[in-house]
Amino acid sequence: MTSSLPQEGPAPVWPMYRALVGVGLLCGLLIVSVFEITRPVIAHNRAVALQQAIFEVLPEASSSQAFRPVDNGGFAAADVGEAGEGLYAGYDDDGALVGFALEAQGMGYQDTIRVLYGYSPERHAIVGLRVLESKETPGLGDKIEVEPHFQANFERLDAALAADGSTLAHAIEVVSQGTKTSPWQIDGITGATISSKAVGAMLGENAERWIPEIQRHLSDFRDAVPAAATGGGE
Repeated sequence: MTSSLPQEGPAPVWPMYRALVGVGLLCGLLIVSVFEITRPVIAHNRAVALQQAIFEVLPEASSSQAFRPVDNGGFAAADVGEAGEGLYAGYDDDGALVGFALEAQGMGYQDTIRVLYGYSPERHAIVGLRVLESKETPGLGDKIEVEPHFQANFERLDAALAADGSTLAHAIEVVSQGTKTSPWQIDGITGATISSKAVGAMLGENAERWIPEIQRHLSDFRDAVPAAATGGGE
């Protein structure tokens, strides 16, 4: 006579489902909580880094003010978060306008490159460049941040306007390293061609868009109240 052993049925599905849902909800709650806790800190750190970059590309400035374009033409002072366009005017200790810091971005070899450049309306030139964000290849593409000869391009890169004031007199262009012959050319980086060309392209596009408008409405920036500007600090 054979005895039959009790057969185990399939494991209940509901307890496993409930456990998975519970773990998922807990993980989601932790992620959201960490994000909300760290968001103000991240925003503050980015604001501090941006201010430092503004005074790096505009060393004569001791305060800055964000601006935004207005519908009827011209510009108006704005909160940094409201500016949207990444346009900042720099002022000296006496409240005199010394130049502008403008954000530009474009696709590099690996990912988006984001930069801040200084523009002097008096010199009609780009007078500084700071990389704000880049994921370019270490030792190659990231040379745009540290290569001395490349950074030297932006000590005074010609950005003069054409006679009618509607566009740049000469388009900004990147040339092979060692072949620069004109003040509106950028001496590129051998081995980091894509990254250096990306910087040139984004500067050219951004400058074509904003510099004619800035020059046309300089009084909007000169008439701004410097006391409303953000101090440079240390």
